Amino acid sequence: MFIPKRILFEKNALDYEIGNNIYNFFKNNENIEIINLKGNKLKENIPGNNIYDFYREGKRTLVVGVKKGMKFQSCKPSAHYQLPLMSGCIGQCEYCYLNTNLGDKPYMRVNVNVNEILQQAENYIQERLPEETIFEGSATSDPIPTEPYSNSLKQTIEYFSKSEMGKFRFVTKYTDVDTLLDIKHNNNTEIRFTLNTNKVINDFENKTPSAEKRIEACKKVIEAKYPTGFIIAPVFLYDGWKNDYKNLLLNLNQTLPDEITHPVTFEVISHRYTTKAKNVILQAFPDTTLPMIDEDRKFKYGQFGYGKYVYQNEEINEIKEFFNNEIENIFKNKIIKYII
Repeated sequence: MFIPKRILFEKNALDYEIGNNIYNFFKNNENIEIINLKGNKLKENIPGNNIYDFYREGKRTLVVGVKKGMKFQSCKPSAHYQLPLMSGCIGQCEYCYLNTNLGDKPYMRVNVNVNEILQQAENYIQERLPEETIFEGSATSDPIPTEPYSNSLKQTIEYFSKSEMGKFRFVTKYTDVDTLLDIKHNNNTEIRFTLNTNKVINDFENKTPSAEKRIEACKKVIEAKYPTGFIIAPVFLYDGWKNDYKNLLLNLNQTLPDEITHPVTFEVISHRYTTKAKNVILQAFPDTTLPMIDEDRKFKYGQFGYGKYVYQNEEINEIKEFFNNEIENIFKNKIIKYII
Protein backbone atom coordinates (compact mmCIF):
# COMPACT_ATOMS: atom_id res chain seq x y z
CA MET A 1 0.00 0.00 0.00
CA PHE A 2 1.27 3.44 -0.95
CA ILE A 3 1.78 5.72 2.05
CA PRO A 4 2.67 9.12 0.56
CA LYS A 5 4.80 11.80 2.12
CA ARG A 6 2.33 14.47 0.98
CA ILE A 7 -1.16 14.55 -0.49
CA LEU A 8 -2.32 17.39 -2.73
CA PHE A 9 -6.08 17.79 -2.98
CA GLU A 10 -7.08 19.72 -6.08
CA LYS A 11 -10.07 22.04 -6.10
CA ASN A 12 -13.40 20.19 -5.68
CA ALA A 13 -11.72 16.83 -5.02
CA LEU A 14 -13.31 16.64 -1.57
CA ASP A 15 -16.77 17.01 -3.13
CA TYR A 16 -16.53 13.35 -4.15
CA GLU A 17 -16.73 10.22 -2.03
CA ILE A 18 -13.32 8.92 -3.08
CA GLY A 19 -11.70 12.24 -2.21
CA ASN A 20 -13.26 12.15 1.24
CA ASN A 21 -12.29 8.52 1.76
CA ILE A 22 -8.65 9.31 1.04
CA TYR A 23 -8.71 12.38 3.28
CA ASN A 24 -10.28 10.50 6.19
CA PHE A 25 -7.86 7.61 5.79
CA PHE A 26 -4.81 9.85 6.19
CA LYS A 27 -5.99 12.93 8.11
CA ASN A 28 -4.68 11.77 11.49
CA ASN A 29 -1.28 10.70 10.20
CA GLU A 30 1.16 13.32 11.45
CA ASN A 31 3.86 12.13 9.05
CA ILE A 32 1.84 13.10 5.98
CA GLU A 33 1.51 16.68 4.76
CA ILE A 34 -2.00 17.39 3.50
CA ILE A 35 -2.32 20.37 1.15
CA ASN A 36 -5.59 21.76 -0.20
CA LEU A 37 -4.76 23.48 -3.46
CA LYS A 38 -6.58 26.69 -4.27
CA GLY A 39 -5.19 27.02 -7.79
CA ASN A 40 -3.37 25.02 -10.42
CA LYS A 41 0.15 25.41 -9.01
CA LEU A 42 0.62 21.76 -8.23
CA LYS A 43 4.34 21.38 -8.92
CA GLU A 44 5.22 24.27 -6.64
CA ASN A 45 4.16 22.07 -3.73
CA ILE A 46 6.57 19.27 -4.66
CA PRO A 47 10.21 19.94 -3.67
CA GLY A 48 13.07 19.56 -6.11
CA ASN A 49 15.00 22.02 -8.23
CA ASN A 50 16.13 19.41 -10.75
CA ILE A 51 14.75 16.25 -12.33
CA TYR A 52 16.74 13.98 -10.01
CA ASP A 53 15.24 15.44 -6.82
CA PHE A 54 11.81 16.27 -8.25
CA TYR A 55 11.43 12.71 -9.55
CA ARG A 56 12.07 11.21 -6.12
CA GLU A 57 9.83 13.67 -4.26
CA GLY A 58 7.15 13.21 -6.92
CA LYS A 59 7.21 9.47 -6.34
CA ARG A 60 6.32 10.18 -2.70
CA THR A 61 3.40 12.44 -3.62
CA LEU A 62 -0.28 11.60 -4.11
CA VAL A 63 -2.47 14.01 -6.08
CA VAL A 64 -6.23 13.73 -5.67
CA GLY A 65 -8.19 15.49 -8.37
CA VAL A 66 -11.13 15.62 -10.76
CA LYS A 67 -10.72 14.28 -14.29
CA LYS A 68 -11.87 17.04 -16.66
CA GLY A 69 -11.54 15.97 -20.29
CA MET A 70 -13.52 12.83 -21.09
CA LYS A 71 -12.01 11.81 -24.42
CA PHE A 72 -10.40 8.42 -23.89
CA GLN A 73 -7.15 7.54 -25.65
CA SER A 74 -6.87 4.39 -27.74
CA CYS A 75 -4.88 1.53 -26.21
CA LYS A 76 -3.69 -0.90 -28.88
CA PRO A 77 -2.89 -3.78 -28.71
CA SER A 78 -4.02 -4.16 -25.08
CA ALA A 79 -7.57 -2.82 -25.40
CA HIS A 80 -9.82 -0.49 -27.36
CA TYR A 81 -9.57 2.44 -24.91
CA GLN A 82 -7.67 3.58 -21.86
CA LEU A 83 -9.81 3.97 -18.73
CA PRO A 84 -8.34 7.04 -16.97
CA LEU A 85 -8.97 6.20 -13.32
CA MET A 86 -5.52 7.41 -12.33
CA SER A 87 -2.05 8.13 -13.63
CA GLY A 88 1.50 7.63 -12.41
CA CYS A 89 3.16 4.86 -10.45
CA ILE A 90 4.99 4.58 -7.15
CA GLY A 91 7.67 2.34 -8.64
CA GLN A 92 11.01 3.69 -9.81
CA CYS A 93 11.65 1.41 -12.76
CA GLU A 94 14.47 3.01 -14.67
CA TYR A 95 13.18 1.99 -18.09
CA CYS A 96 9.56 3.06 -17.49
CA TYR A 97 7.70 4.16 -20.62
CA LEU A 98 5.81 6.71 -18.52
CA ASN A 99 8.95 8.83 -18.74
CA THR A 100 7.85 9.62 -22.30
CA ASN A 101 4.53 11.27 -21.45
CA LEU A 102 4.71 11.69 -17.67
CA GLY A 103 8.37 12.63 -17.28
CA ASP A 104 7.44 15.93 -15.63
CA LYS A 105 4.61 14.32 -13.62
CA PRO A 106 6.23 11.54 -11.57
CA TYR A 107 3.55 11.69 -8.87
CA MET A 108 0.61 9.32 -8.41
CA ARG A 109 -2.74 10.86 -9.28
CA VAL A 110 -6.18 9.48 -8.41
CA ASN A 111 -9.24 10.83 -10.22
CA VAL A 112 -12.19 10.98 -7.86
CA ASN A 113 -15.06 11.34 -10.37
CA VAL A 114 -15.16 7.64 -11.20
CA ASN A 115 -18.91 7.69 -11.89
CA GLU A 116 -18.42 10.21 -14.69
CA ILE A 117 -15.52 8.22 -16.11
CA LEU A 118 -17.59 5.04 -16.11
CA GLN A 119 -20.50 6.85 -17.75
CA GLN A 120 -18.19 7.91 -20.55
CA ALA A 121 -17.03 4.31 -20.84
CA GLU A 122 -20.65 3.31 -21.28
CA ASN A 123 -20.97 5.83 -24.08
CA TYR A 124 -18.05 4.21 -25.89
CA ILE A 125 -19.59 0.78 -25.34
CA GLN A 126 -22.85 1.91 -26.92
CA GLU A 127 -21.02 3.44 -29.89
CA ARG A 128 -19.30 0.14 -30.68
CA LEU A 129 -22.32 -2.15 -30.41
CA PRO A 130 -22.79 -4.94 -31.34
CA GLU A 131 -19.04 -5.44 -30.80
CA GLU A 132 -17.49 -5.87 -27.35
CA THR A 133 -15.40 -2.98 -25.96
CA ILE A 134 -12.35 -3.54 -23.76
CA PHE A 135 -10.92 -0.88 -21.43
CA GLU A 136 -7.38 -0.81 -20.04
CA GLY A 137 -7.09 0.56 -16.50
CA SER A 138 -3.30 0.78 -16.29
CA ALA A 139 -2.17 2.39 -19.53
CA THR A 140 -0.59 5.30 -17.64
CA SER A 141 -0.50 3.93 -14.10
CA ASP A 142 -0.20 1.02 -11.74
CA PRO A 143 -3.53 1.31 -9.92
CA ILE A 144 -3.07 -1.27 -7.16
CA PRO A 145 -0.99 0.61 -4.50
CA THR A 146 -3.74 3.20 -3.81
CA GLU A 147 -6.63 0.73 -3.96
CA PRO A 148 -6.84 -0.04 -0.21
CA TYR A 149 -8.07 3.51 0.45
CA SER A 150 -9.43 4.71 -2.91
CA ASN A 151 -11.48 1.63 -3.89
CA SER A 152 -11.46 2.92 -7.46
CA LEU A 153 -10.83 -0.53 -8.87
CA LYS A 154 -13.51 -2.09 -6.70
CA GLN A 155 -16.10 0.38 -7.98
CA THR A 156 -14.96 -0.20 -11.56
CA ILE A 157 -14.94 -3.99 -11.28
CA GLU A 158 -18.45 -3.96 -9.83
CA TYR A 159 -19.60 -1.70 -12.65
CA PHE A 160 -18.22 -3.93 -15.39
CA SER A 161 -19.58 -7.04 -13.68
CA LYS A 162 -23.01 -5.85 -14.80
CA SER A 163 -21.96 -4.94 -18.33
CA GLU A 164 -22.91 -7.23 -21.20
CA MET A 165 -20.58 -5.76 -23.83
CA GLY A 166 -17.86 -4.03 -21.79
CA LYS A 167 -14.75 -5.64 -20.33
CA PHE A 168 -12.08 -4.22 -18.00
CA ARG A 169 -8.46 -5.19 -17.54
CA PHE A 170 -5.45 -3.80 -15.72
CA VAL A 171 -1.91 -4.84 -14.89
CA THR A 172 0.25 -4.40 -11.80
CA LYS A 173 3.63 -5.15 -10.29
CA TYR A 174 2.20 -4.77 -6.78
CA THR A 175 0.51 -7.10 -4.34
CA ASP A 176 -2.27 -5.19 -2.51
CA VAL A 177 -5.05 -7.29 -4.02
CA ASP A 178 -6.87 -8.48 -0.89
CA THR A 179 -9.72 -5.95 -1.14
CA LEU A 180 -10.50 -7.22 -4.65
CA LEU A 181 -10.82 -10.91 -3.85
CA ASP A 182 -14.43 -10.97 -2.62
CA ILE A 183 -15.90 -8.77 -5.35
CA LYS A 184 -18.51 -10.22 -7.69
CA HIS A 185 -16.66 -9.65 -10.99
CA ASN A 186 -18.70 -11.92 -13.27
CA ASN A 187 -15.52 -12.73 -15.25
CA ASN A 188 -15.60 -9.27 -16.85
CA THR A 189 -12.32 -8.04 -15.32
CA GLU A 190 -8.92 -9.48 -16.17
CA ILE A 191 -6.08 -8.84 -13.71
CA ARG A 192 -2.55 -9.21 -15.06
CA PHE A 193 0.84 -9.11 -13.40
CA THR A 194 4.05 -7.79 -14.92
CA LEU A 195 6.92 -10.22 -14.43
CA ASN A 196 10.60 -10.18 -15.27
CA THR A 197 13.81 -12.00 -14.45
CA ASN A 198 15.54 -11.44 -11.13
CA LYS A 199 18.37 -9.68 -12.92
CA VAL A 200 16.04 -7.13 -14.54
CA ILE A 201 14.09 -6.57 -11.31
CA ASN A 202 17.27 -6.11 -9.25
CA ASP A 203 18.99 -3.90 -11.83
CA PHE A 204 16.14 -1.68 -12.99
CA GLU A 205 12.85 -2.13 -11.07
CA ASN A 206 13.50 -0.06 -7.96
CA LYS A 207 10.86 0.01 -5.20
CA THR A 208 8.88 -2.95 -6.56
CA PRO A 209 8.05 -6.38 -5.10
CA SER A 210 10.02 -9.46 -6.09
CA ALA A 211 8.74 -11.79 -8.80
CA GLU A 212 7.93 -14.34 -6.10
CA LYS A 213 5.67 -11.92 -4.21
CA ARG A 214 3.92 -10.91 -7.44
CA ILE A 215 3.24 -14.56 -8.25
CA GLU A 216 1.86 -15.10 -4.71
CA ALA A 217 -0.59 -12.24 -5.29
CA CYS A 218 -1.47 -13.70 -8.66
CA LYS A 219 -2.38 -17.02 -7.02
CA LYS A 220 -4.90 -15.20 -4.83
CA VAL A 221 -6.44 -13.57 -7.89
CA ILE A 222 -6.70 -16.89 -9.75
CA GLU A 223 -8.27 -18.51 -6.70
CA ALA A 224 -10.83 -15.68 -6.71
CA LYS A 225 -11.63 -16.90 -10.25
CA TYR A 226 -10.61 -13.72 -12.04
CA PRO A 227 -9.41 -14.06 -15.62
CA THR A 228 -5.68 -13.64 -15.13
CA GLY A 229 -2.69 -12.89 -17.29
CA PHE A 230 0.98 -11.99 -17.37
CA ILE A 231 2.96 -9.31 -19.12
CA ILE A 232 6.58 -10.29 -19.56
CA ALA A 233 8.12 -6.88 -20.03
CA PRO A 234 10.33 -5.33 -20.92
CA VAL A 235 12.35 -8.20 -22.34
CA PHE A 236 16.07 -7.39 -22.33
CA LEU A 237 18.68 -9.22 -24.36
CA TYR A 238 21.73 -9.91 -22.21
CA ASP A 239 24.12 -12.81 -21.67
CA GLY A 240 22.01 -15.69 -20.41
CA TRP A 241 18.63 -14.05 -21.10
CA LYS A 242 17.06 -17.18 -22.56
CA ASN A 243 17.99 -19.28 -19.54
CA ASP A 244 16.70 -16.63 -17.10
CA TYR A 245 13.38 -16.12 -18.88
CA LYS A 246 12.85 -19.87 -19.25
CA ASN A 247 13.43 -20.34 -15.50
CA LEU A 248 10.95 -17.52 -14.82
CA LEU A 249 8.30 -19.29 -16.93
CA LEU A 250 9.05 -22.66 -15.32
CA ASN A 251 8.83 -21.21 -11.79
CA LEU A 252 5.57 -19.48 -12.67
CA ASN A 253 4.03 -22.66 -14.01
CA GLN A 254 5.10 -24.64 -10.94
CA THR A 255 3.62 -22.04 -8.57
CA LEU A 256 0.23 -21.55 -10.21
CA PRO A 257 -2.79 -23.35 -8.72
CA ASP A 258 -3.60 -26.74 -10.18
CA GLU A 259 -7.12 -25.66 -11.06
CA ILE A 260 -7.40 -22.54 -13.23
CA THR A 261 -10.85 -21.40 -14.28
CA HIS A 262 -9.70 -19.32 -17.25
CA PRO A 263 -6.74 -19.68 -19.62
CA VAL A 264 -3.90 -17.45 -18.45
CA THR A 265 -2.96 -14.84 -21.04
CA PHE A 266 0.52 -13.75 -22.04
CA GLU A 267 1.68 -10.45 -23.49
CA VAL A 268 5.39 -10.13 -24.21
CA ILE A 269 6.95 -6.74 -24.88
CA SER A 270 10.59 -6.17 -25.79
CA HIS A 271 12.51 -3.20 -24.43
CA ARG A 272 12.11 0.08 -26.30
CA TYR A 273 12.66 3.73 -25.48
CA THR A 274 12.05 7.20 -26.86
CA THR A 275 14.55 10.05 -27.01
CA LYS A 276 12.40 12.00 -24.55
CA ALA A 277 12.32 9.10 -22.10
CA LYS A 278 16.06 8.56 -22.46
CA ASN A 279 16.76 12.21 -21.59
CA VAL A 280 14.58 12.00 -18.47
CA ILE A 281 16.05 8.63 -17.44
CA LEU A 282 19.63 9.87 -17.67
CA GLN A 283 18.80 12.79 -15.40
CA ALA A 284 16.71 10.80 -12.91
CA PHE A 285 19.14 7.86 -12.93
CA PRO A 286 22.56 9.19 -13.94
CA ASP A 287 24.24 5.86 -13.09
CA THR A 288 21.80 3.66 -15.00
CA THR A 289 23.13 0.70 -16.95
CA LEU A 290 20.11 0.54 -19.25
CA PRO A 291 21.05 -0.44 -22.82
CA MET A 292 20.16 2.77 -24.66
CA ILE A 293 22.66 3.07 -27.49
CA ASP A 294 20.68 4.45 -30.42
CA GLU A 295 23.03 2.98 -33.02
CA ASP A 296 22.31 -0.55 -31.75
CA ARG A 297 18.57 -0.15 -32.31
CA LYS A 298 16.03 0.32 -35.06
CA PHE A 299 13.99 3.55 -35.08
CA LYS A 300 10.26 2.99 -35.39
CA TYR A 301 7.19 5.23 -35.17
CA GLY A 302 4.55 4.25 -32.59
CA GLN A 303 0.76 4.56 -32.53
CA PHE A 304 0.85 8.00 -30.88
CA GLY A 305 3.08 9.55 -33.53
CA TYR A 306 6.40 9.67 -31.71
CA GLY A 307 9.36 7.48 -32.61
CA LYS A 308 11.04 4.89 -30.44
CA TYR A 309 14.18 2.79 -30.52
CA VAL A 310 13.45 -0.96 -30.64
CA TYR A 311 15.58 -4.04 -31.09
CA GLN A 312 16.66 -4.97 -34.61
CA ASN A 313 14.35 -7.17 -36.70
CA GLU A 314 16.44 -10.32 -36.25
CA GLU A 315 16.49 -9.78 -32.48
CA ILE A 316 12.71 -9.30 -32.35
CA ASN A 317 12.26 -12.48 -34.38
CA GLU A 318 14.48 -14.34 -31.92
CA ILE A 319 12.40 -13.05 -29.00
CA LYS A 320 9.17 -14.10 -30.73
CA GLU A 321 10.44 -17.58 -31.53
CA PHE A 322 11.80 -18.13 -28.02
CA PHE A 323 8.69 -17.05 -26.11
CA ASN A 324 6.26 -18.73 -28.51
CA ASN A 325 8.07 -22.04 -28.11
CA GLU A 326 8.62 -21.86 -24.36
CA ILE A 327 5.12 -20.70 -23.44
CA GLU A 328 3.58 -23.34 -25.73
CA ASN A 329 5.73 -26.08 -24.19
CA ILE A 330 5.46 -25.07 -20.53
CA PHE A 331 1.82 -23.98 -20.08
CA LYS A 332 -1.26 -26.01 -20.90
CA ASN A 333 -4.18 -23.64 -20.33
CA LYS A 334 -2.94 -20.40 -21.89
CA ILE A 335 -3.40 -17.82 -24.64
CA ILE A 336 -0.53 -15.84 -26.17
CA LYS A 337 -2.05 -12.47 -27.07
CA TYR A 338 0.99 -10.90 -28.69
CA ILE A 339 4.78 -10.74 -28.67
CA ILE A 340 6.21 -7.43 -29.80
